[in-house]
Amino acid sequence: MSTTTADDDMPTRPAENMPLILTGRGAVGRIVYTGDEAAAEIKRLIHAVAMKEDDYDRWEALVNRASDLEGGVTRNASPSAIELVRNVYDCFLSKFPLFFGFWKKYADLEFAIGGPETAEFVYERGVSAVTTSVDLWTHYGTFKIQTCHDDDALRMFFERAAGFVGLDYYSHPFWDKYIEFEQRAEQPAYIMRLYLRAALVPNFECMKYWNQFLQAMPHLEVDKWVEPAYLDAAKVEVKAENEGLPPKAPLEIERQLLAKINVAYHAAFALTQKQVHDRWQFEQLIKRPYFHVTHLPNAEVTNWHNYLNFEEEQGDFERISFLYERCLVPLALYDKFWLRYARWMHSLGKQENARLIYMRASTLFIPNQRPNVRLKWARMEEKLGRHTIARDIHLAILEHVPDEPKVLLSLSGLFRRQYGIDLAQQFLEDQIERNSRVAGILVRELVRILRVCKNKPEEARQVFFDKKDLCANNKDFWFAWLDFEIDQPATFNVEEQVTDIQEAHARVKAVYDLIPSKTFSFYALKGLTKRYMNFLLCRGGNDVMAEYMALDLLANGYSLKSME
Repeated sequence: MSTTTADDDMPTRPAENMPLILTGRGAVGRIVYTGDEAAAEIKRLIHAVAMKEDDYDRWEALVNRASDLEGGVTRNASPSAIELVRNVYDCFLSKFPLFFGFWKKYADLEFAIGGPETAEFVYERGVSAVTTSVDLWTHYGTFKIQTCHDDDALRMFFERAAGFVGLDYYSHPFWDKYIEFEQRAEQPAYIMRLYLRAALVPNFECMKYWNQFLQAMPHLEVDKWVEPAYLDAAKVEVKAENEGLPPKAPLEIERQLLAKINVAYHAAFALTQKQVHDRWQFEQLIKRPYFHVTHLPNAEVTNWHNYLNFEEEQGDFERISFLYERCLVPLALYDKFWLRYARWMHSLGKQENARLIYMRASTLFIPNQRPNVRLKWARMEEKLGRHTIARDIHLAILEHVPDEPKVLLSLSGLFRRQYGIDLAQQFLEDQIERNSRVAGILVRELVRILRVCKNKPEEARQVFFDKKDLCANNKDFWFAWLDFEIDQPATFNVEEQVTDIQEAHARVKAVYDLIPSKTFSFYALKGLTKRYMNFLLCRGGNDVMAEYMALDLLANGYSLKSME
């Protein structure tokens, strides 16, 4: 299936009608309405959206009020009203590009303001944003039939649309519109081929198209509508059957040929019916195939997973990729479906496709506060040798969430792999000073690099001593220090040929005793205490039970005094 989003010949809006502001986050706050009607109300609605841009209801109120100015904005409306409604729609659809119904409303509005040219510009933007919308392509088809009188151009349009939505289970409104065009063009052969084509696509109304095909079949010569592959195969079979027999009349040959073709097409349609039946078990559970900002019920999310599993088992690349594109309309805000799509593409060796999927998800749908998809994108770029792009993706995330430990750790890993351990070490040290909230997590990684990658355990231990004042109130830091000392092997006494258990105990106990207990909540202190208690059980000597039992009382909320 083609992934192209627009023709090279896509119309462009005239320069004088281009939006006056840039779209993107924060752009709505720069809209200025200079009209008199409802000026205070419009200003209030713009401000409300700017304060909470993720709130769909605020956007809808602004879009509807801007559209209703002066009794409904048309070409006769004031320049201020026209400018406002265009800017509002552009900002809204930049934020929520998958709302196909609003693209239709915007196109209708542009038709009323600027005529067919500007309306077509909006339609092209719409079908580029939500390529799998049967409804939007069908509306666009209606618009094209009404405004374009070049049959070849219209046929090219419908073929382009078929590449995007022709495989949809509910694609029948589109096929109906395509057939309507060919009927107006009075092209029986084209109509016949469309009946057959629509009948052999697993869709909700394939039986209707099959019956239309059977009714029309006797009224048109076979070679006018049969696909060449079917026709050539049938001719070979008929010729073989008649080998060595007396010559037959042309009509008899025609009858034999038609019979062979009937058998082939009936077999193809029988397969289509089975495909329709197999997919119905999933299709009937899809209650919301369109985008909305609210989450889908878990049952529908699970159904999409199962549907994708089914299509992947069938092994048809075109159908699988189409179903992914289709499901990523209602599930556009779900990281796991973007990740699944990219991984599937990657599994097929289509690395550039996978990269583009990560890019689409990151730049259009998944917020910076959920960095998983962006981090996968960065790793894909790194795999492809684009190290600076991978770095820049990390830095772009950190502009919005500067203290996200997952991103900081990932970036330090990138520096270590691609630029050397020293740069990774320096980066972590800088971030520990700047990000006290996550310093404990970063200290753990810095220590790991020094101990594992540089094999310098004493230098790693010194980091804890150097940072203990900075991180005194950070439980992650104390967990990291405890774990570090617990993981260190006990020294070996060469003279006595024994492991010095007391030495290891002393080191871990020294760290535990440094923990400022009054700083932490009971539950945080309990976790730290249990970590130390587990060390005593696993590696303590023959005299640790008194300490262990005392800590057990502390960890479980009792004191020795209350037990007396």
